[in-house]
Amino acid sequence: MVEVLLAALILVCSSVSCGSAGGYTGLSALGGIYYYQYGGAYSGFSAAEGERAQQLDQRFYLLKLPVARAAMAVAGCLLVFPCVLILVGVLRVPWRFPAWLLIECTLYIVIAVGTVPALYYFLHSLLSVYNSSVCKEREQLYQSKGYQGFWCSLHGAEIAAGLLGCLAAMAYLLSAGLAVRDYRTGHEQKQKPLQL
Repeated sequence: MVEVLLAALILVCSSVSCGSAGGYTGLSALGGIYYYQYGGAYSGFSAAEGERAQQLDQRFYLLKLPVARAAMAVAGCLLVFPCVLILVGVLRVPWRFPAWLLIECTLYIVIAVGTVPALYYFLHSLLSVYNSSVCKEREQLYQSKGYQGFWCSLHGAEIAAGLLGCLAAMAYLLSAGLAVRDYRTGHEQKQKPLQL
């Protein structure tokens, strides 16, 4: 159950990176009474700068998109796997076929070990996006007009996804140990004669 919760949290945190295509939209682009009647809010961007901000936002989004999609795909798989194992447990497969627990243990270990390079790829790819010239130019453009929050560094959801991935790897290793323990317990119980 812990694996399901961690996978769902990883899925949510990694989807934040994908977010919306966004892009800068000045109030003048929205038109209407507010802009023309009341003068709108001064964004600080001229028309050319606003278009450049939109282009940079779109390019930055396209740079982050493959990493975010890969992270969401991995998190989705991590979400499905424990659900399947819960179903297998409900159907009492480990009791009827105790060797299943050894297969489950192997799968847990493979997932835990595979999570480490996946986390490396996730964080390394994000850092390369944040070190790109597109991100640096975007950051400078927004900072020149006094906007905050467009820094070229990992944000909270990405850091949380990485930490949750580490916790998931530890949870899978713990589950592998529990599967071995359950296999031994079940094997010992099947060896004991029935007492009436």
